[in-house]
Amino acid sequence: MRFMVLVKATADSEAGVMPTPEELTAMGAFNEELVKAGILLAGEGLHPSSNAVRVKFSGEGTTVVDGPFAETKELLAGFWILELPSWDEVVAWVRRVPNVTGAESELEIRQIFSDEDFAYAGEEVVAKEKELRARTENRG
Repeated sequence: MRFMVLVKATADSEAGVMPTPEELTAMGAFNEELVKAGILLAGEGLHPSSNAVRVKFSGEGTTVVDGPFAETKELLAGFWILELPSWDEVVAWVRRVPNVTGAESELEIRQIFSDEDFAYAGEEVVAKEKELRARTENRG
């Protein structure tokens, strides 16, 4: 199963405060453990929402809203995509994420849909999705 671990933004991350060298070192060591375990598919930090745009849809229309966005507890500051066989294992890994400063923070884990989840849409739709995924995975 694939999981996305969402790193919730904080007042500091929204203010553009960069991680300390100690935080970067600890996070780099954790990321290295994920790579060695063969479970890290992707992971990135995100710039503050002041450098973001939201595109809102209503009917056939769209509206573009520039950041920053007010509610930091609803914003993201980064993510990992992990592949593990169970929820128990992903939760165990996420509990190991370093919290060097001890500051309040929150991570959210969401399971990513797989091809099997869309089987109801028919073989052609699933085959097209697999083809697109294969093309994007081979870009690296």
